[in-house]
Amino acid sequence: MNMAFLSVKHKSLLSLLLLLLYLTCLSQSANSSSTGPSINTTATSSGSSNVTSLKGVPGCGKGLHPVYRYLCDRRAAWGIVLETLASSGFLFSMGLLLGLLLWSLWICVSSKTQRSSIGGTVACMSMFLFATAGIFGLTFAFIIRLTSQTCPTRIFLFSVLFSLAFSCLLARCLALLGFAAARGWGEPAVALGLFAVQVIISTQWLILVLVRDKRPCEYSQEEFVMLQIYVLCLLAISFILSMHFLCRSCSTYSYNYTGPTNQQGRQQAAMVFLTLLLSAGIWVVWITMLTRGNPKLDRRPKWDDPVLSIVLVANGWALLMGHGLSQVSFLCRGEAKAQELPLSFAGWTSPSADIPGLRSPKEGRENGSFESDGENRRGRRTDASLRSPYESGFSMTDIDPDKDYTIPRPEANYREPSDEYSQED
Repeated sequence: MNMAFLSVKHKSLLSLLLLLLYLTCLSQSANSSSTGPSINTTATSSGSSNVTSLKGVPGCGKGLHPVYRYLCDRRAAWGIVLETLASSGFLFSMGLLLGLLLWSLWICVSSKTQRSSIGGTVACMSMFLFATAGIFGLTFAFIIRLTSQTCPTRIFLFSVLFSLAFSCLLARCLALLGFAAARGWGEPAVALGLFAVQVIISTQWLILVLVRDKRPCEYSQEEFVMLQIYVLCLLAISFILSMHFLCRSCSTYSYNYTGPTNQQGRQQAAMVFLTLLLSAGIWVVWITMLTRGNPKLDRRPKWDDPVLSIVLVANGWALLMGHGLSQVSFLCRGEAKAQELPLSFAGWTSPSADIPGLRSPKEGRENGSFESDGENRRGRRTDASLRSPYESGFSMTDIDPDKDYTIPRPEANYREPSDEYSQED
């Protein structure tokens, strides 16, 4: 009887524990289904991957993937602000590029008799504006979280787009300095040659990591900075050349007639120098923050993507306003002056040229130091106050035509021998 009582008692305790466990599970499920931001994970048909969706994030839809959270999360305002600035910069860059291409096409069609030499400059500026638009577009890859799809895009396009922009700036500096290899169509050729080096470096890194080693696309902050060494070299060389040209143009003075051209070249050098100075400052700041600042502030990796996104937007606007817009305005202004009609110097070579305001042939009546005293007589002004200070006291009217004003010339005696002087000695 005692054993039966104990068994019944144990069964009742076990059932009570099961009831308490069931009630606990129900309370936890009720708490998880309450309002507030959460991530719901459901298995896909493949079984190995999961599809997540956001719920309760202000500004985002319920079925949005969490990697796109910062594109719409109002609590993380940096994503929305950078997204707006990047979109406006991309549209402005593409609009400026389209306007430049249409303007150059109109110049080529309108100047049929005069051959225009702006093809190389337009091509280099088109590549620069395309790189600037790509920098703005790349910002979205850093606002979106790091995934296996965004990692190759970040690694490849970050260095490639900046190398194209800085290569165009370096080619512009060489053209301003007068290098023969960077004149005309040589300017875009030099830019493409410098740009191809970084393309090879980035492609080689992706092939070694993804294809040969078959590793996932992962990178550390130091490794990401090391991939930008060539871009830093392009930035440093461009900055030194622009500063050299600016110092040379400000310290020298030309006495030939190149005033407007020299002034425009000085303005271009100043804008290129300012653009590269801002870019150098931005790169020093983001490299310091990514490698030293964020670890010391204990913000790694939370601040890594916002720092790189801010770098892309800030440097993109510096490139666009400092060199893109100013260079296009310089190009349009210089070509408009070149399209003006040249001065006609026909009056200097042909006395019968039909020049307004001039009479041909000239009779000398335009000279104020003479006046008509009759129909066919000219003489000096009788009023001393009206005479020119360069007018002489002698007048052509004082010459008597009946007198002989010829100057006597010495005559040589050819009849005497020339050695007579030696006999007298």
